[in-house]
Amino acid sequence: MAREKHADSGGVARAAVPRHVAIIMDGNGRWARRRHLPRIAGHRAGMEAVRKVVRSCGRNGVEVLTLFAFSSENWRRPADEVGMLMELFLTALQREVRRLHENKVRLRIIGDRSRFDARLQEHIEKAETLTAGNTGLMLNIAANYGGRWDITEAARALAREVRRGELDPEAITPDQLQAHLNLADLPEPDLFIRTGGEQRISNFLLWQLAYTELYFTDILWPDFGSEAFAAALDSFAGRERRFGRTSEQLERG
Repeated sequence: MAREKHADSGGVARAAVPRHVAIIMDGNGRWARRRHLPRIAGHRAGMEAVRKVVRSCGRNGVEVLTLFAFSSENWRRPADEVGMLMELFLTALQREVRRLHENKVRLRIIGDRSRFDARLQEHIEKAETLTAGNTGLMLNIAANYGGRWDITEAARALAREVRRGELDPEAITPDQLQAHLNLADLPEPDLFIRTGGEQRISNFLLWQLAYTELYFTDILWPDFGSEAFAAALDSFAGRERRFGRTSEQLERG
């Protein structure tokens, strides 16, 4: 995964760039509260942070970006806030997809879409279809997603194969389960970032984050820009990723 040290325009010089970055975008509500604004104002401000990080990924050679936009647990929030978040999601699809397409970004929404209304589901499908052939950044938006749900759905798929007589339960391997997970066709995240000061995974990509480097920052998501993203990349570049091996083994290649 290590790459030759370089410095892109607007990027930072480093010896290694993560292929896949996953982010929990935390702190929108607190950002708004500190400014005596409604919570939805923080979510709207967070959209600009998304744009900045997408651009930073392109400048720095990141291939895949996965953003946790709405968890399966977020339905527990007040109904009016959930409703506004759904409208904001729809508005973002309507306004941003053309720009993403022009910049060759491929968009994918991961999670259980069945709870979204028909209008939102239709726009999700249109956005994915429009950008499906793009070869630039792969942008995954996790919406109504939970890591436990993801693993459960994969287990159900394997169970159906067993029921049909296509699979021996004793022959099931981690690789077979992983093949049924969301993002199975992509490299696992190299770098996980959580903004807002909390230090939890919060049911996000539980299987996929097994060997991911974790980076936590107190910066609230709407204030997380290109400089903050560069600091996270610099932190990643300074880490030694051993995947169960020793430093001596890595040095010997």
